[in-house]
Amino acid sequence: MCKTCGCSDGAQTRITHLGVAGSHPHPHPHVPADGEAHLVSLEARILDKNDRLAERNRGWLAGRGVLALNLMSSPGAGKTTLLEKTLAELADEFPLAVVEGDQETTHDAERIRQAGCNVVQINTGQGCHLEADMVARGLQEIDPAAGSVVFIENVGNLVCPALFDLGEAARVVILAVTEGEDKPAKYPHMFHGADLILINKIDLLPYLSFDLERCLGYLHEVAHHAEVLQISAATGAGLEPWFAWLRAHREKALAGS
Repeated sequence: MCKTCGCSDGAQTRITHLGVAGSHPHPHPHVPADGEAHLVSLEARILDKNDRLAERNRGWLAGRGVLALNLMSSPGAGKTTLLEKTLAELADEFPLAVVEGDQETTHDAERIRQAGCNVVQINTGQGCHLEADMVARGLQEIDPAAGSVVFIENVGNLVCPALFDLGEAARVVILAVTEGEDKPAKYPHMFHGADLILINKIDLLPYLSFDLERCLGYLHEVAHHAEVLQISAATGAGLEPWFAWLRAHREKALAGS
């Protein structure tokens, strides 16, 4: 599995294609190859191999005019709730699909399936992030239609997911106000790599000591290139600019196919 961060290299990745409501899941266990590479430059080798596979994914997606987005956040920041609201809003406009990443269970994928979306669950076992080869197999399972938007909901983690290119067109990082305003300063690599940052759960601001201006200041320091939107996935506040962002980036993906 991931030797770059020390999580188990004996964990098994399981891929379960839930499809849409009424379909039957099919687990696809994968056992990593035996043997250990030399420790010298091991991290570079792992990332180099991942990057090559990510480029294959990117080419495969671009050839079909599919927009793939890598959604990353801490656990509980609201990725799945955001997806549910997004599916409800946009499902009638263009095809949508979800690659769901978690260490265990299909709980979030079941929520997505109940929303009527084609979804595949990737369980990483003790692994702390998705990798390009996992996503490649997930894409083969869901087989997204031309012009689709594919959301890759990464494992909840602000560290290792930032290291691994999955072949996505853009990275979306979700920061919940319940986490504290200093998250961008504590985890700069994650936020520096973001194309869009969604500050979620703004409906809770009156009840928290979260300093929004300080948070925005940290984001300007580490991710000044990224667009920042303030939203509440639970109430729907601020979601229209998010939907508009998705529509615009999908049109770019179609134009480039």
